Amino acid sequence: MKEGATANHSRGREAEVASAPALLWLQFLVLVAALLLPAAAGSETPQYTTVHKESDFEVRLYRDTVWMSASSDHSSFHVATKLGFHRLFQYLMGANLNSSRIRMTTPVLTSIVPGAGPLHSSAYFVRLYLPVKFQASPPVPLPELNLHPDRWPSHCIAVRSFSGYARDQNIIEEAEKLALSLSQSPWANSTNHPGKTAYSIAQYNNPFRVIGRVNEVWFDVDCKSNGVETY
Repeated sequence: MKEGATANHSRGREAEVASAPALLWLQFLVLVAALLLPAAAGSETPQYTTVHKESDFEVRLYRDTVWMSASSDHSSFHVATKLGFHRLFQYLMGANLNSSRIRMTTPVLTSIVPGAGPLHSSAYFVRLYLPVKFQASPPVPLPELNLHPDRWPSHCIAVRSFSGYARDQNIIEEAEKLALSLSQSPWANSTNHPGKTAYSIAQYNNPFRVIGRVNEVWFDVDCKSNGVETY
């Protein structure tokens, strides 16, 4: 009887340990949602001008911007985004050399590095746009977070919007739809713009919003081939 009770106790303890990471992640999501919901309407986003518009995509000219970036070599887009955002969120909450609290911005941008992985990727970069007050001098992240600032010069981006949750199963489909639309537009010869990423996925909503979610797939395109001057 005693041995059976001990075995049951051990199995129960193993179940508790196994569920701990999931519980911690749920607690983290609740914290993120609590912080993001009040600020959602007023979140800063990178500034741009729409220079071309079609029925299912548009081309935007973005100004010079600075983003904080977290790299991940996980094979899953969804998991890589989750892990990268966790590090970036710590940075926003004060895990930097200034102990500065930084207001959340949108979008959360996951860039796919070209490769032979399951999603045509070899790695991912998860990025957050830094608020205007920190653009000139970003707080230095704590070394253990393995983050680095990315300075993007003014350039053009082709953008397609889609709803629902961005997941491994649908991001490639959305990217392929944008590629097809571009190939049939005046920007057909502008998609070979040299860059380090194949495409990016921008997510604008907190994880608990179910209805009316806004996501975008981004392709870098060459402004000058269509007569658009950068800032």
